[in-house]
Amino acid sequence: MEFWECLDSERRPTGRVAERGNNLKKDEYHLVVHACIFSSDDCMLIQKRHPDKGLWPSLWDVTMGGSAVVGETSAEAAAREISEEIGLTLDFHGKRPGLSVNYGNNFDDFYIIRWDGDIGSLKLQPDEVCEVRWADRDEIHGLIEAGAFVPYYHSLIDVLFDINRNENLIYRNGIK
Repeated sequence: MEFWECLDSERRPTGRVAERGNNLKKDEYHLVVHACIFSSDDCMLIQKRHPDKGLWPSLWDVTMGGSAVVGETSAEAAAREISEEIGLTLDFHGKRPGLSVNYGNNFDDFYIIRWDGDIGSLKLQPDEVCEVRWADRDEIHGLIEAGAFVPYYHSLIDVLFDINRNENLIYRNGIK
């Protein structure tokens, strides 16, 4: 079972721990991380979620997403999740997310990564990820419209692609 550290509105630990799937109390939050891997030709690596996933089964999604567990920083959670889901080892030490979004009871941190590796070399976690592929902005918007992608706001997808173009915010180093 997975346990989350409950945070207050300032992202400080409250001292309470919640089990995944249990509702957080009023004014409690937890940390969610996403990694968006982009190629140098401005395509995002997207993943198709396993059909047995409780949330958004069989839909395409950004490269990686998951919750931080008790004791993890945002960067540590991102490194663990990306390794677990697609088998890519990254050193996130000292890295900050390119974007943080407050949504519902979540703090959602998005890391923007530039990588031109071979997706055939990735080791997909079979109970999480069925498939990966590259997609450009318009393809992702089309998948959202068709109901085949997690229903993110189009504007969020646009911001992620725009951040990818900002050389100061993308993460290039530490790929092993």
